[in-house]
Amino acid sequence: MRTLFFTLIWTLICLAPLTAAAAPLPSVAPDRVGLDAAALSEIDARMQSYVSEGKLAGIVVLIAREGRVAHAGVYGKMDLETGETMRRDALFRIYSMTKPITGVALMTLFDEGKFQLDDPVSRYLSGFDQLKVFAGKDGDTIKLEDLERPVTIRDLMTHTAGLAYGLFPLNPVDAMYTQAKLLDRTQNLDSMLERLLKLPLAAQPGEKWMYSIAVDVQGKLIEALSGKPLDEFFAERIFKPLAMSDTAFSVPEEKLARLTVNYRKQDGKLVPVDGSRTSQFASKPVLLSGGGGLVSTADDYLRFAQMMLNGGELDGVRVLRAETVELMTRNHLADKLVPIVLGPLPLANMGFGLDFAVRVRTAEGEPDGSLGEYGWGGAASTQFFVAPRENLICVGMTQFMPSTPAYFQDLRKQLYTGMREAAAAK
Repeated sequence: MRTLFFTLIWTLICLAPLTAAAAPLPSVAPDRVGLDAAALSEIDARMQSYVSEGKLAGIVVLIAREGRVAHAGVYGKMDLETGETMRRDALFRIYSMTKPITGVALMTLFDEGKFQLDDPVSRYLSGFDQLKVFAGKDGDTIKLEDLERPVTIRDLMTHTAGLAYGLFPLNPVDAMYTQAKLLDRTQNLDSMLERLLKLPLAAQPGEKWMYSIAVDVQGKLIEALSGKPLDEFFAERIFKPLAMSDTAFSVPEEKLARLTVNYRKQDGKLVPVDGSRTSQFASKPVLLSGGGGLVSTADDYLRFAQMMLNGGELDGVRVLRAETVELMTRNHLADKLVPIVLGPLPLANMGFGLDFAVRVRTAEGEPDGSLGEYGWGGAASTQFFVAPRENLICVGMTQFMPSTPAYFQDLRKQLYTGMREAAAAK
């Protein structure tokens, strides 16, 4: 009996690493969850056309409804030079799709009572109460004014803190961010914050929605509140509980064969921006960027999105309280700040929650079920959305910079069209 007992214990120990491996959600026939097979085939044809026409090198699409994968599409190449075929478990640079993960990680500390959303950031990160605010120029001289109110954690999570990014040449503060190289991968979060606090805000807190470095500040806030490095905290609170075994700030040697080559357009052709084995993601960065530092797979990200759709839990493991998920995925912006504007481009009908964009209105032809849809995208054209009213998730992964939303907009439109047709046929 003792031998049997110890054999069982040893077997469980040996199998433990296997149970932590990433596992795709279960699959289901499309018609079992109200999706039209013909419409999904049209999605395949359209995604393949983006590859065939040289617009994108490769794409992975996952569509899940009612917690099951109803469509998995894999198209094109991971590497155009070698001809390596795209695979479902390919690794992609998800860049700003890191932001929702950072927001969830921070809100696990909210669930523990470590902070309140309207707490001043300066309570946890010194220096934020001393910031000045850009108030225009007098000739070549930049004018500054005092803060009208403190920057809060809610401001950070809704991109209303007045911070800039250095990505868009919209005002002199953006230029200062660019010059300061705040997102230098060779400098840590402490250095990033030190340099950031020497620069003025681009607007008064709460005055504007400005896509910004605020989520990298959230990463430092997580470290301050938890006492742990950001990568360790992500692993402990998000990746291990959700079995997201392929999501990290870098790619280990044994997984580099699965890392896609990243591309841009030059003279009408796709040319590499970042390779596979030569990638900057092949080594751990000094800067653990909560705003854009992660690499992931479509299936890993689908597990994260499914946890959100489930109200904070997956496979019996709870990450967030259901009330916290609802808080994160509702619009927090005043009407005057909707729709949000990303750089020079307005995102029609979109408000913003806590590190998620949220659809607050529908356009002509869109289903009412898309109201409340939330998600985000990344600089290499990765995107996802969750539609709670439809019990639906869509994840699109590709490898093209700068972000081009066309393929995903096409995908979303065809998906909703097919859903309407399937419902009408009943």
